[in-house]
Amino acid sequence: MFNVECLMFKDMKRYIFSIALALVALVASAQIKKPELMVIPSDNWCIQNGFYTEVENMGMTVKVPNYKQALQESMGLKLAIAKLNDLMAERQFPLQSLEQTIKNLEQRRMEDNLTTSKAGNELAESPLDEVARTAKCDIILELSWEQKNFGPKHSVSYILEARDAYTGKSIGASAGTGAPSFSADVDVLLEEAIVANMDNFNNRLMDHFTEMQEIGREIVIDIKVFANNAAGIDLETEFGDEELVDIIEDWLQKNTVQGRFSRQYSSENVANFTQVRIPVYDERGRAIDANGFAKQLAKFLRKDFNIPVKVMVKGLGRAVLILGEK
Repeated sequence: MFNVECLMFKDMKRYIFSIALALVALVASAQIKKPELMVIPSDNWCIQNGFYTEVENMGMTVKVPNYKQALQESMGLKLAIAKLNDLMAERQFPLQSLEQTIKNLEQRRMEDNLTTSKAGNELAESPLDEVARTAKCDIILELSWEQKNFGPKHSVSYILEARDAYTGKSIGASAGTGAPSFSADVDVLLEEAIVANMDNFNNRLMDHFTEMQEIGREIVIDIKVFANNAAGIDLETEFGDEELVDIIEDWLQKNTVQGRFSRQYSSENVANFTQVRIPVYDERGRAIDANGFAKQLAKFLRKDFNIPVKVMVKGLGRAVLILGEK
């Protein structure tokens, strides 16, 4: 009798311990911050379906996706994005709406009185850069799909590629074709095609985001100098015993994550810093982008060396500082 009671007591302890471990794991998983995502149609899908505009860029005609037109005219796209949003929301990923972001961007353009160049000048930002910068998401999910018909049955072949919103670099991709179904609804067919590969795909997203929090976001900082500027400086101007470009490099060494960055090229008028790793969030928990980081550098140059600096935005992951004039 004693042995039986002891065994029951031990089994109860194991059970309680298992429950406690599960609760700890649940709380820990709830506290893990996940990347913010945005689903967009891929360039290929937009062009194949006629949702693009042609822009003259440095003497070449470039096809630029028109997300607004695609959302207004393709119910299939809205259904596909809604279904993919649902699948990611079920896995507790925070999401940004492409449609709402475009509305916010247009409102901001109106308020700032921005206009698109009609003279064929080089685009400062692509539509994707503008959307990503406005939403400030972490990862862009580019979706392409094609519906195939087999008599009364239908299926969807899809490609889903994840890209870092700051660098545009590919994080991972998922592709496949769903089993033929009598349903003709894009959202149903897409779910049938995607769901089998979703967990592995999500794991790649989390691995990338976890690594990014450890070693920082990757951005690019370009430094340029106004020709014949009123301040009379360039990157080789000396302050004390150091050239300006070396002073900038010292600042980057102190303010990047683990001092990670590379000086790709430098001359008296230009310096390119790539693989610049910046903190994911500031002390208030707000996401930091290239523009915010560049403004910190500009503030340092103005305050400590009285150098006029103009900061230009080139998307979430690239900023240009022009020295010599504001």
